[in-house]
Amino acid sequence: MSPNEVATEVANMYDTVLILDFGSQYSHLITRRIRECGVYCELLPCTQKIAELKFKPKGVILSGSPYSITDEGAPHVDPAVFELGVPILGICYGLQEIARNLGGETSLAVKREYGHAELALHPQEDHHSYKLFADVPSPTSVWMSHGDHLESPPKDFEVIGSTTTSEYAAVAHTTLPIYGIQFHPEVTHSADGALVLRNFVVGICECEASWTMSSFIDKELERIRTLVGTEGSVIGAVSGGVDSTVAAVLMKRAIGDRFHAVLVDNGVMRLNECAQVKKTLGEQLGINLTVADASDLFLGRLKGVTDPERKRKIIGNTFIEVFEQEAHKIDEVSRKNGLGPIDWLLQGTLYPDVIESISFKGPSATIKSHHNVGGLLEDMRLKLIEPLRELFKDEVRALGSLLEIPDDLVWRHPFPGPGIAIRVLGEVSPSQVEIARLADHIYIDEIKKAGLYRQISQAYAALLPVRSVGVMGDQRTYEQVIALRAVESTDFMTADWFAMPVDVLKRISNRIINEVKGVNRVLYDVSSKPPSTIEFE
Repeated sequence: MSPNEVATEVANMYDTVLILDFGSQYSHLITRRIRECGVYCELLPCTQKIAELKFKPKGVILSGSPYSITDEGAPHVDPAVFELGVPILGICYGLQEIARNLGGETSLAVKREYGHAELALHPQEDHHSYKLFADVPSPTSVWMSHGDHLESPPKDFEVIGSTTTSEYAAVAHTTLPIYGIQFHPEVTHSADGALVLRNFVVGICECEASWTMSSFIDKELERIRTLVGTEGSVIGAVSGGVDSTVAAVLMKRAIGDRFHAVLVDNGVMRLNECAQVKKTLGEQLGINLTVADASDLFLGRLKGVTDPERKRKIIGNTFIEVFEQEAHKIDEVSRKNGLGPIDWLLQGTLYPDVIESISFKGPSATIKSHHNVGGLLEDMRLKLIEPLRELFKDEVRALGSLLEIPDDLVWRHPFPGPGIAIRVLGEVSPSQVEIARLADHIYIDEIKKAGLYRQISQAYAALLPVRSVGVMGDQRTYEQVIALRAVESTDFMTADWFAMPVDVLKRISNRIINEVKGVNRVLYDVSSKPPSTIEFE
């Protein structure tokens, strides 16, 4: 790896913990808890080849898994992880994977263990394992979720914690900093779980708790300058949302006039979106902005398409095409003005986007290709630059506040790259987009009036591919159905549906049915993520 490559890796700028994911629904929570300790970490598939890592971790965590360690085709870690010479913590399945690699025995438990358990601790104060449970009371309430268990620990491992049904609920190597725990410290149901993780990453791995957005700003500005160089220019993918706005402000601060923001009107944006973005980014934030109206091109290519993945691919590919055309125009002007060629494309990809698109089983296990990390042209000429790729949504908002971006932008609800196209279920047409757009505008307007907007993480109206019978005036109607979605979430990896007050729902429904032609029924979605996703498509 060249010095330039090292300089552009965030993991090489901070003490970093590597989390290897075996497919657990809780894996992203491990990442969140460690970030909350002020320690940077990255989540990679458990199949990651250690020799191909672009950074040297200070410690490694092996996650849980929906698999049994004895299943044929169960995922396994690269054995080289045990040769890194850094502390290792195995959680649930990760504990069993440690045993599998180091000579222990695992088996199906006689009694499966799901839910709360009382963990009694047995570490000795003069032993290194004491650090893992430092300041943790005994017993402590933990959350179990396993069908396998450790039958016998590997040689040179000792028991440091047990429950009434798990004799080896926590084990540690006698001399090496290798630990295994059967419970899940990352979930809030484990009373002292966050402390256990902090003890591991700060006390045992000795990571410096320096991961903050205030420290990230200067490091990221320098990373951008290193990537782009002294003559390169960047064309920015902006939408007016918090992600692309924060990314654009970072880019402007890093390279000044060599950053060119372009808003592509794809025909599936929110009501009055383009005018608002032009005012905010261009006039208020002083960013060079070009608006490219490609709505007819997008809607033409979407005609007759109903499959969600095809919609995403079409929009992603068309988006890049339009950007390259605009880049060519700006490139000519940039060269004439001595500002260098346009060779980079800005995207506001976030870490949850990356996590959702990663699977140790390959593409077949991916829920959906994300609009920021999937669906791009294979022969794309522009290189991608993604300054927010390592951040969660709450970290982006904190960064936006530090950059002094107006609150109404910092706290704006997320809007997907494919826009209203994936909120119109079924075929996308100008008339269908207009129905969804007007319904969404009314919905957001009413929750703002009710003072609920900041309590909700994301809200939108979707147009369902069904019709229903109704009566308006004295006439029978057979018209379309709007579904309202509102969720609460910290990191958008999990989400709960928002308990919308009935009186607010009544006003929203009444306005939509009366003001949006073609709609005679409004529904409210009460599904959480998982098992549902936040978007319908």
